[in-house]
Amino acid sequence: MSDYKITDVNKVKRGPNRATYDVATINTIIDAGFIAHVSYIYEGKAISIPMAYARIEDKIYIHGSLKNRMLLALLEAKEASLTIMHLDGLVLARSGFHHSVNYRSATIFGSVKELKGDEEKTIILKAIVDQMIPGRWDSLREMTDKERNSTLVVEVKIETASAKIRDVGVVDEKADESLPIWAGVVPVKQVALPPISDNKLSNEVKVPQHVLAYYNQNKA
Repeated sequence: MSDYKITDVNKVKRGPNRATYDVATINTIIDAGFIAHVSYIYEGKAISIPMAYARIEDKIYIHGSLKNRMLLALLEAKEASLTIMHLDGLVLARSGFHHSVNYRSATIFGSVKELKGDEEKTIILKAIVDQMIPGRWDSLREMTDKERNSTLVVEVKIETASAKIRDVGVVDEKADESLPIWAGVVPVKQVALPPISDNKLSNEVKVPQHVLAYYNQNKA
């Protein structure tokens, strides 16, 4: 499958020229981050919460405590919607009306189920940790049975999705283009600053290579 089927649920109606349903493009947007905004209904109220995640093939995984009301609500509803967005620039026009941002966003809709097997849960929790910094999990102590048993892992199988991307400059009214008002784009990106070691570490414990690699790849 190269494109997700367009339905009433995932169809982009506002700015459809910026929409894409291409699976590879959407996966790239997903894989570029590690925080998704997850929407759910709790006691008749709409709530959205940022959550760490990992993607494996056509599934996204999130986790929390056994009493996490969001995860329990999703399992009860048997469906979920998640949004992942990257801000790439501030688009400053000659009028307030045409100010905008450059961005990449993906909205995902899927069916939900709980993962219960110890081995399966461990694989997913490793993927979530490594989504943040690749290689992190293998440097950690092993998870205890108590920790694993107290963690609820939820799988969202992507049924359909769409993305919107804006990556162009200022779009002003023709009549405004000659005005003596600065217009342009301020690029924005998330950067990593130098790692700060925990003050309880002994002097012999140095910053590991996988952390330094992440910093060097993402520093300003």
